[in-house]
Amino acid sequence: MPVARMGFGTMRLTGPGIWGDPRDRDEALAVLRRAVELGVTFLDTADSYGPFVAEDLIAEALYPYADDLVIATKGGLTRQGPDRWEPVGAPAYLRQCVEMSLRRLRVERIDLYQLHRIDPAFPMEDQLGVLAELRDEGKIRHIGLSGVGVDELEAARAVTGIASVQNIYSLVRQAHRDVLEHCVKTGIAFIPFFPLGAGQLAGGVGPLDEAAAEFGITSSQLALAWLLNAAPVMLPIPGTSRLAHLEENVAAAAIPLSPDQVADLAARWSD
Repeated sequence: MPVARMGFGTMRLTGPGIWGDPRDRDEALAVLRRAVELGVTFLDTADSYGPFVAEDLIAEALYPYADDLVIATKGGLTRQGPDRWEPVGAPAYLRQCVEMSLRRLRVERIDLYQLHRIDPAFPMEDQLGVLAELRDEGKIRHIGLSGVGVDELEAARAVTGIASVQNIYSLVRQAHRDVLEHCVKTGIAFIPFFPLGAGQLAGGVGPLDEAAAEFGITSSQLALAWLLNAAPVMLPIPGTSRLAHLEENVAAAAIPLSPDQVADLAARWSD
């Protein structure tokens, strides 16, 4: 499924603590519509964003969907309040998650369905097994994982095909470099969440300001351009609730960096 390599993450469209409705619903809807106008063809969301708010916003803003739009969602994390997340990997619950996301997104099949976290309370084979069943039923096209290491990824691939991995990763947080390198070798898409360090790299008082000034771009653009140029399987999903930030982020897809520049930047902030 070909997609433009600069995606859009919808988590920031919800209220404080990823809980409740957006601060400005009209602007949240406008951001989604403008993202597609700018050429974004990959949207990442989850039933736990709000919860349910982000999926509802996508459908309200964009349904009926453009033919080339790929919507990825996630399930398996429950919410107990703002900034509170607990995994639940019971197969029956995961089946319910998929069925409800289908309804909210108004689709018959989810392009990419990601297990938000592997729940240690249930066998991984059972969690992925029910997703594989749903794929066989035509309700999921591809299965992805989130928050995994190399060993977990390989164990999962022994159960079913895995199309993507979504892990925290950014220029200043490269702890999952081994997972990224493994994805490069195996041809699995790597979706870095918090590509701007949850706003840390957005500029103004951030660690990248001086380096970004050397390139004549913003800190956000430097952070995103570095990701895109760091590996061919990289699919950043910067999120924002502001139209101005969206335009700035999407423009980063056109900024080239040489291999030497990528390596130099990585070395400056390697953790």
